[in-house]
Amino acid sequence: MSTLKGLLFNQYAAEGLTSLVEELQSKYTAKKGRRFNYNNVTYEVSRPTLSEGTIKYEISSKIPENEIKTPKEMQAFFQQVKKFVAKGKFKPESMEMDHIDLGLKNDTEKKRDYVKLLYKLQLDELFNDEEVAKRHKNIREGGKDQDVPHSASTFTATGNVVLADVRDTMKNIARDNINNLIDANKKTKEALKG
Repeated sequence: MSTLKGLLFNQYAAEGLTSLVEELQSKYTAKKGRRFNYNNVTYEVSRPTLSEGTIKYEISSKIPENEIKTPKEMQAFFQQVKKFVAKGKFKPESMEMDHIDLGLKNDTEKKRDYVKLLYKLQLDELFNDEEVAKRHKNIREGGKDQDVPHSASTFTATGNVVLADVRDTMKNIARDNINNLIDANKKTKEALKG
């Protein structure tokens, strides 16, 4: 059963990821849903889920089938991306090559292959005690912090600061992970061309 802490953290982690998706869609080419396109590759950031005291979310990138044609080339592309992603600051829990078939109108079918990365974060990794204390002290001394929400579910100002830190931490970690995947795709394209 989920705890109040878990439910609140998941809510604010979702806000952080949604804010990141909006940022990426304005920076790059926006696509439907939680997707964006950069350098002929479509990326997607999932919504978070709460499971057994952890927040999980996925990021994925489409393997550019207009540049990579055969299954062997796609597998080589995936392995190369996987190698570059593994060098990032935050290691994914799993890295998979995913394949979906989309049935479209007029009996045509569209097939797509994706690099799918699953990230898992413990609840206590989503906030920093020192940062929370610093922000709370600023508020207590009359400073304004526009980014701190007022949640009826927390009974203290410190609780609200923790939720703001969860949201901001989630956004920053996910940004690092998506930038790492973008960089891995770029390096892989370069390596396979040369």
